[in-house]
Amino acid sequence: MRGIIVIPTYNERENIEKLVPDIFNQNLDLGITIVDDNSPDGTGEVADRLAELFPNVHVIHRRKKMGLGTAYAEGFRYALGQKVDLIFEMDADFSHDPGYLPEFIEWSEKYDLVVGSRYMGGVRVEGWRFRRLLMSKLANIYISFIMLLPLWDCTAGFRCYRREVLESIDLETLHSDGYSFQIEMTYHSFKNGFAIREIPVIFREREGGYSKIGRSDVREAFFLVLKLHAPVREILKHFVYIKRDYREYVEEYYQRMEKRKGSREEANQE
Repeated sequence: MRGIIVIPTYNERENIEKLVPDIFNQNLDLGITIVDDNSPDGTGEVADRLAELFPNVHVIHRRKKMGLGTAYAEGFRYALGQKVDLIFEMDADFSHDPGYLPEFIEWSEKYDLVVGSRYMGGVRVEGWRFRRLLMSKLANIYISFIMLLPLWDCTAGFRCYRREVLESIDLETLHSDGYSFQIEMTYHSFKNGFAIREIPVIFREREGGYSKIGRSDVREAFFLVLKLHAPVREILKHFVYIKRDYREYVEEYYQRMEKRKGSREEANQE
């Protein structure tokens, strides 16, 4: 296998039954690790049946609902124990279209973390009420300005990590969940010097079930950002981008990453 897709589940019986064959139909040489939190609707049993049908499906059963962040961390630890270069995270509810996976793989040749962005170059969200969309967009503006992250969508959950990124992060020390987990992983990826690239994707409201994100997730994310804030002086300097086009800041980052990559390749050739 070239990579493993980690998919946390809780009451996703119908969705996971459709999603797994859809992924394998693309013939991308990827495995799937399902992390189920003892779903009352029998998602775990469906996952076990899928593992019998598809050799590259692995199921991790957890005794109770323990949260999205810890589910991803457990799935990442399993994936790191396998001989794969790429580790994906993806929702089970078809909000993340498997059709984008080839694009993630292509960009991962140049970048260490590829993020499927809902807000890069415009808003690409279908099925959300205006209030939810506004809150999500404002939250990402808050995160990018307080933490100085050159991303449009810091809370996106459709991602592809090169294994080196996850190996550099102590997953045992992460206690964030929901939005916060994505923010914390992005923070550590930047802090450890890895190159990150966003690609635009269309995010669709889930096909079945209900969202597990609550007010506690929002509060946790708010205070995590304050805890991991950039130096105040740098934040104040960064506020010029409220009046200027924020794309300048993001593109400057990509240009720096391209130059750094070019310098690495030249050094390797020498």
